[in-house]
Amino acid sequence: MTGTVAKDDLIRSRRSKAETKAETTDQAARAIIEAETERRQAKSKRLRQARLEREARQATEPNPIKPKARRKGREESAPPGS
Repeated sequence: MTGTVAKDDLIRSRRSKAETKAETTDQAARAIIEAETERRQAKSKRLRQARLEREARQATEPNPIKPKARRKGREESAPPGS
């Protein structure tokens, strides 16, 4: 059985352990970063929606006028000891 030998069969590029570990770490880090980004975007979307709803509610409801607080001071009565 005589066959032809292809160039690809003779020269195989094998990755070193360091490269495979680096790729594994890179993939894990990218997955973590992507998950964090998705959570952050979901939270931002949820908070933005809540803010817009609150602003819309405040725009339709009139602001109640609060009475001014009275200042505590001297009472206008007879001086002590009279």
